[in-house]
Amino acid sequence: MTQQSFLLSQNITLAGTWAGQEPETLVLIHGWTCRRSDWETTLEALQDRHRLLALDLPGHGDSADQTPTQWTVAAMAALVAETVQQHVTGPVVLAGHSMGGAVALEAALLLQNPQLKGVILVDTFALPYGDISEEQARDIEHPFQDNFAVAIEGLVENFSAATLTPASKNTLKQQMSAADPAFMLPLWNDLLRWNPEPALSGLTVPIHAINGDLIPLAAKDRCEQRIKEWHLEGAGHFPQWEMPDRFHQCLAEVMATL
Repeated sequence: MTQQSFLLSQNITLAGTWAGQEPETLVLIHGWTCRRSDWETTLEALQDRHRLLALDLPGHGDSADQTPTQWTVAAMAALVAETVQQHVTGPVVLAGHSMGGAVALEAALLLQNPQLKGVILVDTFALPYGDISEEQARDIEHPFQDNFAVAIEGLVENFSAATLTPASKNTLKQQMSAADPAFMLPLWNDLLRWNPEPALSGLTVPIHAINGDLIPLAAKDRCEQRIKEWHLEGAGHFPQWEMPDRFHQCLAEVMATL
């Protein structure tokens, strides 16, 4: 594996990890308050089949000190698209976990070129984006505003599967709660009000979703005609941690269709 820093517009530098060989590249985008090291086992599992690039978004992981002018899904997506345009050659697939899926969809909409082969969402719609009312969004936000670390612990507890080991659960809680609330809360605010419709309607590349058991009915209804779902029975919101072997097998199968 090779580490690289990507200098982008706004004088933003993103940390990244490369693995595998060309011709095609799978760009891996982590979720809210997460980091690129969440994909470490994925890099190891698929590096013999694909080239992979895992990125740390601003405010996360080794890009924690990077501060774009806006903390929005669109701003994160613009930086991912810029990274791909400047530093990735050959066919590209964008894959994102949780919020990273929203970023992947918006980045794909910006790219929209023959280089882009598809988008893979990993449990992105565990919250029914586009169908969350303003009142519901405020209710979801309040615990994180009141006590960020405690709310993060509750998120991991409530959205993880029984297969997640206690050690992995503690690691997730520690890593996610270490993110700076000054950056994460504005991003959370924007994510909860993100409308996926323009991306879902505007993209012509295949969109796949690897989902656990938590996807609500409203999200299923919105995505049913636009996204091919791959269901990992027994998985929660963190399948790459909860059942890595099954998740990587499924991810390889999805990549084989693109």
